[in-house]
Amino acid sequence: MCYLFESSWNILIYESVRFRPSAYIAEERVARTAYRLSKPSIGDDGRVYTCSEKNLFAFESNGTIAWSVHLNFTCDARMAPVLGERGKIYLVAEDRVLRIDFSAARYSGAAVEVLFGPEPGQAATKIIGISVSTLSSCVYINLHRRGLFAYTMRGELLWSVGPVLNQFGYRLGCRRNPTDCSFTSVPVIDYCEANIYIANSDGELYSLSARATHFKWIQDLSLLDKVFTITAGNNGRLYVAVPARALVLALDVSTGNVLWQRTVGPLSSSDCRLVVDLNGWVSIGSLDGCVYSISPAGDLMKFPRAIKLDSVIQVSPILDCSGYAIYISQTQVEGKTNHIVGEYTVVSAMRPESAIFSLLVPATGSVYWSQKYSGTFTSSLAGSDLDHFLLDEESLLAFVAASKTGNPLACQGKRQKLASSCFRARSKRHSIDKGDERRILLFLFFESAVLLVLASLVRFCCVFWRKKKLRGGDLGSFLRKRHSLQLKKRALNRTVSELKQRADKEALSSEVLEELGDLERKKDSIERKLSTTYSLGRDHAVRSSRKPLLPLHQAKGRSYSFQDAKKESVAISHTPGDATSAPSSSSSFTGSIGASEAEAGRVSDAKGKGPIEEESSSSSSSGDRSSPEGYWRSPSEPETSSKGFILNEEIEVRGELGGDSNVGDSRNGKFLKRRRTLSSNN
Repeated sequence: MCYLFESSWNILIYESVRFRPSAYIAEERVARTAYRLSKPSIGDDGRVYTCSEKNLFAFESNGTIAWSVHLNFTCDARMAPVLGERGKIYLVAEDRVLRIDFSAARYSGAAVEVLFGPEPGQAATKIIGISVSTLSSCVYINLHRRGLFAYTMRGELLWSVGPVLNQFGYRLGCRRNPTDCSFTSVPVIDYCEANIYIANSDGELYSLSARATHFKWIQDLSLLDKVFTITAGNNGRLYVAVPARALVLALDVSTGNVLWQRTVGPLSSSDCRLVVDLNGWVSIGSLDGCVYSISPAGDLMKFPRAIKLDSVIQVSPILDCSGYAIYISQTQVEGKTNHIVGEYTVVSAMRPESAIFSLLVPATGSVYWSQKYSGTFTSSLAGSDLDHFLLDEESLLAFVAASKTGNPLACQGKRQKLASSCFRARSKRHSIDKGDERRILLFLFFESAVLLVLASLVRFCCVFWRKKKLRGGDLGSFLRKRHSLQLKKRALNRTVSELKQRADKEALSSEVLEELGDLERKKDSIERKLSTTYSLGRDHAVRSSRKPLLPLHQAKGRSYSFQDAKKESVAISHTPGDATSAPSSSSSFTGSIGASEAEAGRVSDAKGKGPIEEESSSSSSSGDRSSPEGYWRSPSEPETSSKGFILNEEIEVRGELGGDSNVGDSRNGKFLKRRRTLSSNN
């Protein structure tokens, strides 16, 4: 029995690579008629799914048919069936998308329904390619010159988008030819990023959101070529193969920037695919007979290291069930020659002689298994149901991979592979290099300091703009008034400081003392304004909880009069006020009264005042203790008062100097009037 590789022996001409073998047709093909199988797909159950004409087949790994279902439409042999959710498979047949439910195919037969297709009387639209996302439960269909359409599993249209989109006020896509531009590739799904990648006829690569019509980025690769294949790494990378230039590129999925670009050997066809394993290595076969594997960092490895002069690799490698190794197929040919004609590299060969299948781990370079087949294919596939079908090299490699031939690695399901790949991508993205820990810590410290400053500024602004003086929005007037008060405060501070220095050196007159008191009051008033109304903080200052020094009668002001033997009278009046001035008031009051007591020799009547009565300790209250003994108390003053009170207004001292021999001056009949403020209100 002889297996033919006819699909690999067509004349392929590209810009930089040209492969032209001579035609070879086996005698068995002339003797009998066989059915040709489409591109295969391998399921997690180890079966190979493929279609032929109007039938869909599920083959076991040994080549026997597990089940088959008849389709009313001829399937497209260029497209492999797409595995969807459990028990569902999707394929393209006569410009329709069919969904086959084979969960009960063995017992009652598979159910076939048309998910997408033309309505009766409508013209069919060519389908470029389809993709199925089991995570978002969507089917993405690229229709020729119409755009990309997203359907639910029930066939309901979710959204559609064309290659040109007006987004954020700008026209995106098809920059060179917006009128005659369309999507030309199969939509590729990135399950880790929830992205869809697709290319247009102008050589632009799109990244779309899988949930909405939103372009994340567009990368123009037209300088390399307008025809390329796309492979999602599901590891934070997107890989692009450019067959005409024999290039492999890696792009960042977030920005679309090219991370690295490597040159490989000549490629066989325009639809050659890259294979990405769970270690992040991307591999592709070449017509020079070697497999080129590139590490995540961009390091290029070639297996075998020496170019095989008598071998070619025409089909893409297939990932094994573990996700860490790849199956490759090398075809040994007769009379292989390479020569360059202008811009083309021409690879010519005669008839194929044999095929070598191998299992390779790109990350380590280990070859777990390799076997050569020539002539009749003597294996477990011989004598199976595959005898009725015409196999190409790609289909044969799929059966070798499904049978796990020579594979010692443990198998994983598709979901397990995706979970492992996505986890590694996220870990690598968030990993910290130990050499950069210090820089990262400094950056975090700087960032924290900036956030703290910003929070303080926000709090300051919130407090500042709530001030009463700023509710009208007149910030300029507020700042001018504040500056004026600050200038006045500085001037008063200088003047008060000078007067205090003079008082320390010499005795000052009463006028100077009175002026000093006025300046102190003005300075205190300005300081209160600067700390409350015209401050940069809140309007209201924190008030002290100290009680007033003088007793209050029904929360009203009271007056007190005292008179000594020399006819000096002291009048005290007070009102409720701030307790912050209580200490200065108490000291001033005690000093004035103490001076009068030192000069008093005897007590006499003065201007209608009654005789001075000495209060007994039994009738004195806490408020009376603050009055010196031997002074007049107003009859209207209650005997009991609060423990603390304050002097808020004025002490008026009137002294009438007589002709006493102890006073050696002639200023009889004159009055000395002193007005002092012991404390002031807020």
